[in-house]
Amino acid sequence: MAETSPILSELQGHIGVVTLNRPDKFNCISRALADGLSAAVRSLEANTQCRVVLLNANGNHFCTGADLDEVLAARETRATLEAFIVSGHEALSALEHSRLPIVGVVHGLCLAGGLELMMACDVVIAAHSARFGDQHAQYGLIPGWGGTQRLPRLVGLRRALHLMYSAEWLDAVTAREWGLVSVVVDESALGERAMAYAQTLATRNPQAIASMKSLGSRGLDVPLSEGLAHECECVVDALRSENVSEGLAAFQARRAPKFS
Repeated sequence: MAETSPILSELQGHIGVVTLNRPDKFNCISRALADGLSAAVRSLEANTQCRVVLLNANGNHFCTGADLDEVLAARETRATLEAFIVSGHEALSALEHSRLPIVGVVHGLCLAGGLELMMACDVVIAAHSARFGDQHAQYGLIPGWGGTQRLPRLVGLRRALHLMYSAEWLDAVTAREWGLVSVVVDESALGERAMAYAQTLATRNPQAIASMKSLGSRGLDVPLSEGLAHECECVVDALRSENVSEGLAAFQARRAPKFS
């Protein structure tokens, strides 16, 4: 019997739907899942029809962290352990640096490595029932897939350290207040709301969306003057593009633009 793929990926119109598919393991992250996620994002990026990616999960929970069975096996040698950690970093980097907007769709538990995975998304839509936390310190571990770096950037250092030290869980509303989550909805409306949001993004100028993502991410790591200079350069180039011509023509004609 063939093993079930840990990642499912399909294109629905202009929307790529990527699904974590280890429900029996609470979608914990194995190397196969991490590698499959990287491959799915690269494949959707290569498809010119794809304009946005929804990242969701099968089963009762979004993701409860790394597959500890694989972690224990990987500890036998430094090389295997490093390969396991690097595969996770590459998957999260694929999301973070993709030209496509990545929308995380979270229900149930989103813990430890799952929290790190969620933080690599651009926008997060969560169910009211979702719970978020980092349990590494509880078991003597350190976040290994960017938690110590992305979490302070999103919520501030004090809140990040508190969350990592205490291993407390946040409810969805608190996670939204802290800046971890963008939108909170009833669980019954989660899929519909996420798809509607993705469909809206799919109508936007894909070049502009990619530039916004790149400029915003890069701006966090450079002085304001450098970020502003880069923004100015990108805007001047964009204003001469065909898609901007279409957008301005649509505005003048009071119609919806049709971006290529």
